Amino acid sequence: MTDEEFDVLDELYFVIKYGDLLEETGLPSEQLIQVLQSLYSKGWIKIMETVDDELSASEIDLKNSAGSYFFLATKSGLLAHNT
Repeated sequence: MTDEEFDVLDELYFVIKYGDLLEETGLPSEQLIQVLQSLYSKGWIKIMETVDDELSASEIDLKNSAGSYFFLATKSGLLAHNT
């Protein structure tokens, strides 16, 4: 796990909107999107349309729509973060 992945997961114990995540991590937008893609590909985060509705992989377009998404660590993401 990279330092950036660790820092992003640290913010995902609760559902958070992209803009708030961007502010909390201090990462440039392009870098945050890359980290989120990596975490998603590992199954460590959920990407959601609303705080209650998870998106399927085919619905996700981080490059063009990240600003409208919410994010949350998965159980496996939390376990990876804490080991």
